[in-house]
Amino acid sequence: MLKFATDAADSPKSIRVRFAPSPTGDLHVGGVRTALFNYLFARHTGGKFLLRIEDTDKERSTPAAIQVILDGLAWLGVTPDEPVVYQSARIERHKEAAYQILKSGLGYRCFCNPEELTAKREAARSIGKPFKYDRTCLKLKPAEIEGKLAAGTPWAVRVRVPDEDLTFEDGVHSEVRILGEDLEDFVLLRGDGTPTYMLAVVVDDADMGITHIIRGDEHLLNTPKQILIYKAMGCPVPRFAHVPLILGTDKKKLSKRHGATSITWYKEQGYLPETMLNFLGLLGWSPGDDRNVISRDELIELFDVSGIIPHGAVFDEQKLRWLNGQYISKTDFQSVRKSLLTYAEQAAADGRLERLPDEAYLEQVWNLIRSRIYFLSDLFYSALYLFQDPTSYDEKGMRKHFQKEGIADRLKTLSGDFESISRWTAVSIEETIRRRAEEWGASASELIHPLRLAVSGVTVGPGLFELLEVLGKEAVVKRIFIAVERIKQ
Repeated sequence: MLKFATDAADSPKSIRVRFAPSPTGDLHVGGVRTALFNYLFARHTGGKFLLRIEDTDKERSTPAAIQVILDGLAWLGVTPDEPVVYQSARIERHKEAAYQILKSGLGYRCFCNPEELTAKREAARSIGKPFKYDRTCLKLKPAEIEGKLAAGTPWAVRVRVPDEDLTFEDGVHSEVRILGEDLEDFVLLRGDGTPTYMLAVVVDDADMGITHIIRGDEHLLNTPKQILIYKAMGCPVPRFAHVPLILGTDKKKLSKRHGATSITWYKEQGYLPETMLNFLGLLGWSPGDDRNVISRDELIELFDVSGIIPHGAVFDEQKLRWLNGQYISKTDFQSVRKSLLTYAEQAAADGRLERLPDEAYLEQVWNLIRSRIYFLSDLFYSALYLFQDPTSYDEKGMRKHFQKEGIADRLKTLSGDFESISRWTAVSIEETIRRRAEEWGASASELIHPLRLAVSGVTVGPGLFELLEVLGKEAVVKRIFIAVERIKQ
């Protein structure tokens, strides 16, 4: 197997790779992983990472769809080293290449109209055979061609495929062989004068100086045809590596039926870019060990195409969720400040949050809760009690902790104790609770659990003493009063 990356003939600085998405929908995590692998390869080798937007489908390639791609890559820090190339601006260049191949004799005009081709395709299907273009127009004599041109008959450009098997070395799958009998003379330029994808992608890659192509397995069978176009144009052929698909938990291609697949959705839910970079970097690639957490710098240092696993990788949502929690627990407030303020504004607009918290308090909350959440948005869903009085109490918790005899009186007494604390800290709060528990001949937990339920409405959360300190004396005393009234009812 040929080495995919640099050998003695390669100069690392000459290595050029690209990501070439079509802006026809959301930026899929599979596409993001492809972009990331190209980016890591370029950074590892000291080469260049480029971005080409394949926007020739004008109906679906809207400015908004293009911006989704640019924003998604920018969020992850996977940014190109040169200005973005837009394929739609290069159509004349694609046509020029088709005429060049036609002139060289490696291509020929095809005058077959769509109806004729459809009829031949149906005829082949009726006898159980795959359709393959029969080279009708390759057999035309010069006089026949001139006659059709004079009559204004529309024509396409096909490339002449050699009558032999085609092979190439792939950086992931080793040698790939396509049987000659499975290939037909394919179209480069349609009858209406528009270039096909097969031609446009090769012309663009050649003109951009792309030396290595890392892309999804769905392009594997396109590669022999594209190699033929490179050779017909007299251009160097890049090295190829085809990455297996991302799979759902049912081992089928990841799609919307498995849940969200858009990188934008993960961003909006409160996943950190570091999480997605880490997760996607290890999805179908391994540095040679079993690590689950890896930094951007480590990915760049260790990335090699030989580490790409030659079979599909399963997208594990639970692992991604856990990983996000790992990163959130280590993230300082300033790094997520803007995102948290945005989530707070959304919660206020949705009616979930009564008023926006000030930044100083938000920072206290973040430091208290960050080791216990999985998403940035959790602050304004499961942890709303940190910003406003609970509107309900966990029913199981109420039966377990609020129905004990004398608990209302004990909470009321603790409330009075809290009001007399001069220096409101977790330490002084803990001392007060434990002193009362000892006086009553009770365990501290007999007071801690109903206290937590009273001030938060839930039975789990951060350390109670630290929670009460952050909430503040006034809020704690108020919430205990409300809970006592609820217990009496």
